[in-house]
Amino acid sequence: MTLKEMNVGDSGQVSGFEEGERSYRKKLLAMGLTPGTAFDVTRVAPMGDPVEIEVRGFKLSLRKHEAAAVRVEKAS
Repeated sequence: MTLKEMNVGDSGQVSGFEEGERSYRKKLLAMGLTPGTAFDVTRVAPMGDPVEIEVRGFKLSLRKHEAAAVRVEKAS
């Protein structure tokens, strides 16, 4: 599943990145979205863009195409 598919209140862990999204990978890694990092989805705009997550103690907003590049495992 990707970060784009998650809803407000969901928690998860970054598991990797989509294959075709190499241009964003370096940027996302620099923002703290490394594999194994836990996060919470705090807000999603009405049209789904942007998605706000809380990761490593700060809030991070990602556009739809950036969120679609992040593969995640949803916490149960």
